[in-house]
Amino acid sequence: MRALWAAITLISAATQVAARDPILSFPVDCKLGDDCFIQNYVDADPSAGASDFTCGSLSYDGHDGTDIALISDMAAKGGVNITPVAPGVVRHIRNDADDHFFSAPLDYPDGQECGNGLIVDHGGGWESQYCHLRKGSVPVSIGQKVGLQSALGQIGMSGLTEFPHLHLTLRKNGRVVDPFNADALIYCGDDQTTSLWATEPEYQPSGFVNAGFRFNVPDFEVIKWGQAHRPTIEISEGGLVFWAHLFGAQAGDIMHLLIRGPNGVFVDHTETLTSTQARAMRAVGRKLHQANSTPGSYHGTATLLRNGKVVDRAASSTTLKSAP
Repeated sequence: MRALWAAITLISAATQVAARDPILSFPVDCKLGDDCFIQNYVDADPSAGASDFTCGSLSYDGHDGTDIALISDMAAKGGVNITPVAPGVVRHIRNDADDHFFSAPLDYPDGQECGNGLIVDHGGGWESQYCHLRKGSVPVSIGQKVGLQSALGQIGMSGLTEFPHLHLTLRKNGRVVDPFNADALIYCGDDQTTSLWATEPEYQPSGFVNAGFRFNVPDFEVIKWGQAHRPTIEISEGGLVFWAHLFGAQAGDIMHLLIRGPNGVFVDHTETLTSTQARAMRAVGRKLHQANSTPGSYHGTATLLRNGKVVDRAASSTTLKSAP
């Protein structure tokens, strides 16, 4: 996710936090850990590698912002509003780029990786940029003053993106500033990082995006779109599968997937993840036959463990039905 109008280099010197510097509010109308999560942070590694402000893996080389992601395309299609991180004046807008919900990324003109978006000037050299908004959703105009409750648009799938999210970039005097660590001379993982958030969003190194049931192993794209879960499955469809979608998976993590039904444990599966991935999916299930296809409620639980500690859990249910 690059700059909307010009490539901006990452900050290379300390940005002093002064009394006039903005105090930031969370810009997305969602609840972190429930219907949204932070997929990527500003890259804190000046080398060819990448790390977030905690020295974790939620970033990639050269990433210049904070990616606040929704759980699916379907969630974005329902309409999720964004607001400014601080009061200011709207300086730039793009509002006519196509979205690519439920499909592969579209081609886009050079310099339009951000898709639909806008820039808000907060004064004192500070500005914030908002990318990947939904086509036609931006209700403000250039020169308009906006406050913390002003709607700036809705999360979409425009520009260079593989999932619906807000890409937020903060700059001072043209240089990128990480709102979780505004002093670039304090290195990632340092307890003395200077946050600009009024209430800092909780850091979640990994977790589940969503989970559900289906009669077969679903395609990963269908899971990302939010169209994989089946609240009812007919025995005649031939299978019962529980899947879990997670972010920030690390090599060595342990995934435990458990399905319980009317007769007790239906599937109990544990595996060790072998690679670090921004997004991943695992699924377990069984083919249905006369001996194991008792109609009723089935409950799935996914547990992610790291170094022996639970990182996150997710659950879902479905009803297995006989053919009418």
